Amino acid sequence: MRLPLPSLYYRPACLLPTDQANPDRERIVSAVPLEDDSSFELKLRPQRLREFIGQKKVKDNLEVAIQAAKSRGEALDHVLLYGPPGLGKTTLANIIANEMGAAFQQTSGPTLQIKGDLTAILTNLRDKQVLFIDEVHRLQPALEELLYSALEDYKLDIIIGQGPSARTHTIEVRPFTFIGATTRAGLLSAPLRSRFGIVLRLEFYTHEDLKIILQRSAEILGVEIDEPGAIEIATRCRGTPRIANRLLRRVRDYAQVRGTGNIDKPTAQKALEMLEVDRHGFDEIDRKLLLTIIEKYQGGPVGLKTLAASLAEEADAIEEIYEPFLMQIGFLDRTPSGRVATHLAYEYFGKERPRSLTSGQETLF
Repeated sequence: MRLPLPSLYYRPACLLPTDQANPDRERIVSAVPLEDDSSFELKLRPQRLREFIGQKKVKDNLEVAIQAAKSRGEALDHVLLYGPPGLGKTTLANIIANEMGAAFQQTSGPTLQIKGDLTAILTNLRDKQVLFIDEVHRLQPALEELLYSALEDYKLDIIIGQGPSARTHTIEVRPFTFIGATTRAGLLSAPLRSRFGIVLRLEFYTHEDLKIILQRSAEILGVEIDEPGAIEIATRCRGTPRIANRLLRRVRDYAQVRGTGNIDKPTAQKALEMLEVDRHGFDEIDRKLLLTIIEKYQGGPVGLKTLAASLAEEADAIEEIYEPFLMQIGFLDRTPSGRVATHLAYEYFGKERPRSLTSGQETLF
């Protein structure tokens, strides 16, 4: 039994309702995709595992699993990819399909609203096909339950009718590989998480890996970039390839209009200065957040809701979008009492730390 695919089963993030819009969407150092990123990302995206730069542990695990599945002639185990946005989860899902020689289908958790949509997708899958669902943590509970039997037994149990006359009809699903991607693995339900045979976390990239990514992207875009220029951009892109490629395009534009067309270190510095992206990859919002803690709350601790009110931002946006990178590079700490600016933040702004912090307040929590 094959059900027709819904006419629109994938809706780009830019078409989501406004209440789901991401407040990070307009920042040039945003790790979420901007509207003009899609065409460039497709051009720059690696197609094979050997072309994928960085994430060595993830690549090693995938290489072994893919080779084992191919040698057995089976579909790859279901894969969960999690980590901050912009690190290559969608790219890896495409690569897995390419390495397996399988068809690829993509949708997202918020897009799937009714059981019929998911049922149609699952019953139309080809043998060993890869089904990729982004933002899998936002799947509705009813759709999760429908997915369980498909993931375990490649079967769908459909209830036909209502009341005493209702009956269960089982539909066979061809063996497939389900790949879920999420930036918030903690929101996944335990039953869904347990059905992934391969669970992989993507980490922020090193400057060296980002330099190589930038050199590869520059070659594809047909722009000359020397090593110092690539390193200058790499140190300001927050450990995220998506931001690196976005900054590369902006620096390329600057080099073509106000330079020689080639990207060297002075050109990259001038372009990034014009974009107000500093040596740490901070933009105005990052600086405003840190200065609010330092100047208004004497370095902290300050509660999340209080900080959100002071910045006129949503608490979720601060916690999920702005804070992780600041914590990653050691400019901000989360303590049981609230957010605290570290000594690196004070040094960055050239400010003297209050005695309460220099006497060891940060180490008490």
